[in-house]
Amino acid sequence: MKLFIPFLKKPPVVPVIRLQAGIGTGRNALSDAGLAPLIEKAFNMKPAAVALAINSPGGSAVQSSLIAARIRRLAVEKGVKVHAFVEDVAASGGYWLACAGDEIFVDDSSIVGSIGVIFASFGFPELMARQGVERRVVTAGKSKSLADPFLPQKPEDIDRLKALQGPIHDAFIAHVKARRGARLAADADLFNADVWVGRQAVELGLVDGVAHLVPKLKALYGEEVRLVPLGQKRGLLARFGLLVADDLLQSVEDRALWARYGL
Repeated sequence: MKLFIPFLKKPPVVPVIRLQAGIGTGRNALSDAGLAPLIEKAFNMKPAAVALAINSPGGSAVQSSLIAARIRRLAVEKGVKVHAFVEDVAASGGYWLACAGDEIFVDDSSIVGSIGVIFASFGFPELMARQGVERRVVTAGKSKSLADPFLPQKPEDIDRLKALQGPIHDAFIAHVKARRGARLAADADLFNADVWVGRQAVELGLVDGVAHLVPKLKALYGEEVRLVPLGQKRGLLARFGLLVADDLLQSVEDRALWARYGL
């Protein structure tokens, strides 16, 4: 009833944006385009703060950067504090998103980190040879067939991919340093793609403490705080397990991301 009586003070509102999935441009992945309406809605609610509920093994560096940048831009424009809460994992791009928070909280068993860059694909040259299939490629530009999965891996391709990964890794490191600043342990090697669990991450300054979303937000904003969940809706086909070929491949890749962390 309190919400409908104008002369009574309304309880503070904290939208909770759920970021649970791999990051990319697939149908059910976290993407800037898919999350933009939710993020904009959250910051337009005149909230006391915005919370991020993160459970992501990572994915696209570009989408991670775009999503985090949107959150930070609106946080500054609206003067709203952002609290990030990690569930099972915030690794790689998932940790990039967590760093959009002014504070990051974890469970004792949360997996955090993996500040690195990975390129992964499949190779089929031997299978094709056994089946008598010949791959014919004609390119204008020697790098046009870079990392072709139907051709044997070449040392020059590996060198080229590593050269591409370097600037992306540098951007990731710069983002973490800019957001975490002096909280990061000065004497630790944090940027070699290792992961840490719960309190280890607290000690290293990657996160701020061990806390769960509901009790922490109540402690910060009072028992009457109103938490408003916001999340991407899954497509109808995905909800019923009816995936087309592209989505099936995306699902395999997504499972591989989660499997790296035993999930």
